[in-house]
Amino acid sequence: MENQKKDISRRQFIKASAIAVGSVAAIGIGVKYVQKYDDKADFQKILRPPGAILEDDFIYACIKCGLCVQICPVQAIKLAGINQVLSYGTPYINVRNQACDFSCDSLQCVETCPTAALNFVQFKEEGEKAVEEYDKTHDYKNPGYNPFKSQIKAMKEAVKMGTAIVHEKTCLATNGKGFKGTPRGKDFKGIYRSPNGKEAKASPLATKEFDREICDLCVTECPIGEIAIIMDKTESEGKVTFKPKVLDGCTGCGVCVMVCPTEPTSITIEPKKD
Repeated sequence: MENQKKDISRRQFIKASAIAVGSVAAIGIGVKYVQKYDDKADFQKILRPPGAILEDDFIYACIKCGLCVQICPVQAIKLAGINQVLSYGTPYINVRNQACDFSCDSLQCVETCPTAALNFVQFKEEGEKAVEEYDKTHDYKNPGYNPFKSQIKAMKEAVKMGTAIVHEKTCLATNGKGFKGTPRGKDFKGIYRSPNGKEAKASPLATKEFDREICDLCVTECPIGEIAIIMDKTESEGKVTFKPKVLDGCTGCGVCVMVCPTEPTSITIEPKKD
């Protein structure tokens, strides 16, 4: 009986070891660990950082070094666990917890990527074009010469992580409701830099109070501005209605999702498909 128990234990050990070795090998070559989608699953978990190349290429190009995680000033980027719908160890952003607010002003995650899994070239090109346009109307000899603001703006606007989707049934604005207070509560840990220009760096959402007759936080707190999302006002038969309208300039940064006060959120990000 004792020998039989030892034999069973030995077989179990060998089986477990084989699974472990196979898992490590699969992780090393970028094989996806896939779990079955739950309809209620948070789709934001599979949003890649700015500049991510096509997903099928990304999982092989990314060496899981974690540099993008370390350099992100708002700690928006996380590494996927083995039980998530991603290749293990690759970076993702859950914008409901912490959005990419562009407060680094230089797309540091993309710039620091050693393999171009996060491709910086497209943003560099947009930045160079912006500097060229700036130089057409500004004299570099003048004391106020500063093309970098235009360059930073152009690089941010070139980002395309995904597109925001408004869910009208629960959206406060589309239901004619306002909002007063702190959107996610005093215990929420997410931070961002307000686009009103008064903040030098990101600060906690939990410290910010709003009082809006019609909720428009997804619009006013967007770091990209009116090329990304606006509040669409419609008048019909004496009735005025409002609806957040997502435009082509939306980068999928997810700040709108993070600040949305409804639970679950009334705006989500659909990751880019190509």
